[in-house]
Amino acid sequence: MSYEKMWQELGINLEAHDNLLHVLEGFYENIYLSQKNRPEGMEYFDKVVSCIHGARIQELFKAKKENRLVLGTFCVFVPEEIVWAANGICVGLCAGAEIGFELAEEVLPRNICPLIKAFFGFKLSKVCPFVEICDFVVGETTCDGKKKAYEIFNEYKETYVMHVPQKKDKASFDLWKNEVINFKSEIESRTGNKISQDDLLKAIELINKRREALKRLNSLRKADPPPISGLDVLLINQISFYDDPERFTAKVNELCDELEERIKRKEGVCPPGTPRIIVSGCPMAIPNWKLHYLVETSGAIIVGEESCVGTRNIRNLVEPKGSNVEDLLEDIASRYLKIDCAIFTPNAERIENIKSMIDEFSAHGLINYSLKFCDPYTTEVYKVNKTIDKVPTLNIETDYSQEDIEQLRTRIEAFLEILK
Repeated sequence: MSYEKMWQELGINLEAHDNLLHVLEGFYENIYLSQKNRPEGMEYFDKVVSCIHGARIQELFKAKKENRLVLGTFCVFVPEEIVWAANGICVGLCAGAEIGFELAEEVLPRNICPLIKAFFGFKLSKVCPFVEICDFVVGETTCDGKKKAYEIFNEYKETYVMHVPQKKDKASFDLWKNEVINFKSEIESRTGNKISQDDLLKAIELINKRREALKRLNSLRKADPPPISGLDVLLINQISFYDDPERFTAKVNELCDELEERIKRKEGVCPPGTPRIIVSGCPMAIPNWKLHYLVETSGAIIVGEESCVGTRNIRNLVEPKGSNVEDLLEDIASRYLKIDCAIFTPNAERIENIKSMIDEFSAHGLINYSLKFCDPYTTEVYKVNKTIDKVPTLNIETDYSQEDIEQLRTRIEAFLEILK
């Protein structure tokens, strides 16, 4: 099916976009389709990627014609339940590739986080239909780079910013709860839909079910050998941010049914006893698959991601205890403030969660993954390494380029030799 007319309506740079899709197709084939003994259930997720800017964008186009709000987000702190409760649609926008960096550097410092530079690059080079189809985007103050970048991004796409506190005391919770209440009012104003208690409960259930499906998938990686690769689970987590949540949840649960049968047959994607790695740190936006590819083609298996594109996003569910809208908003605010992002000080929860993951998934090693110029995570590596003493650790600081692949492979192979 051709989506060219739809892309033209969105103002996409067709030539640049075609080049991007061509590169992504080859990249995906080399990294994903070259894997052996993949579960059959991955076919759905492969199809999603093969039509990454087509079928889902078409669904969003149809929704907009039905006067549904389409909202883009850059972070797991945005309470998407509120968007769905107002009959809106929430999609993730972060980009994980070096696209349009030369354009981004005309308005941003050169030495800024590649994730920030990437979402600017995708917008300025007009190659991302997800950005273009959104009615507006929601940012958040999870780092100084993002906070200041959103001021500039607002010149290109209307941007609403939520203030995330830096501590977790009562004053911080009150501030965050107020931000959640204000966000609800903003969404109601833009959609014209008053959010009821029933609306919120249905939306909470919708997103909780998606989190539960991903938690189920993650738990199956405890098996030795794991029935699915870390690469495939990373992809599924990435897709969760923009796919239809109900359909996505069903497909993940179908895959889990297959994986449970694989475990019964002791069928895995690697031999038993293969070194098991936890990756901890910065999020990996699609198509940032570099680290997982290098680790899993060097003789190890990744069994967990302590990341926003991983357990940090699914660890906690919203517990709807409230009997009215205001109380349910407090329940939502409470869930989101449990996220153990490196912006918080102190942040002992994150280190305890890493320790728990190492034990729970029988990990042999921990890789601290940081994007260049991401000060919160690169700084927090010190405390993580100081505290984690059960397994060896490796610190990786990189960007979206392919220039350091062989250097990283050499370091990863040396690390795996220590584990053996």
